[in-house]
Amino acid sequence: MLVEFLQDALFAAIAAIGFSAISNPPRRAYLFCAVIAAVGHSVRFLLMDCAGWHIVPASASASLLIGVLAVLISPKTRIPAETYLYPSLLPMIPGIYAYRTFGALVMCLYRGTEDSFLHYFYLFAQNGMTCFFILLAMVVGATLPMFLLPKISFQATRQKTNS
Repeated sequence: MLVEFLQDALFAAIAAIGFSAISNPPRRAYLFCAVIAAVGHSVRFLLMDCAGWHIVPASASASLLIGVLAVLISPKTRIPAETYLYPSLLPMIPGIYAYRTFGALVMCLYRGTEDSFLHYFYLFAQNGMTCFFILLAMVVGATLPMFLLPKISFQATRQKTNS
């Protein structure tokens, strides 16, 4: 279990560094993106595997934590919270559910019998709704801290004046 936990954190950190490289942030942002992603993904892993949570509330909780960490770190580093937030969230995108949704849709269209069609349509609906609600939970969880803590979240881009 400990090895899986550490692997999960490591791979999330590596993915976050790769995703952040796309947007060309300052070099000092890479470490923070990696740490935030590792913490967030690890929290989701622990909530699902140890606490038995479903992936949707676990993703919402982890995304909320990622949002809070990004907002709290941004004024100290003078880099906008979004620079940390989005690359740290991307490793949690539910790619397997999207893949299964599309696969079930294709199988649904190519099956001739009603029973087979209904089975694949059920898989399409189940995976599609799970994917949708994971994404919705991630968006709400990640952006909520930015709206609840506006003075902190927008400090990074404000100039300090000596008046």
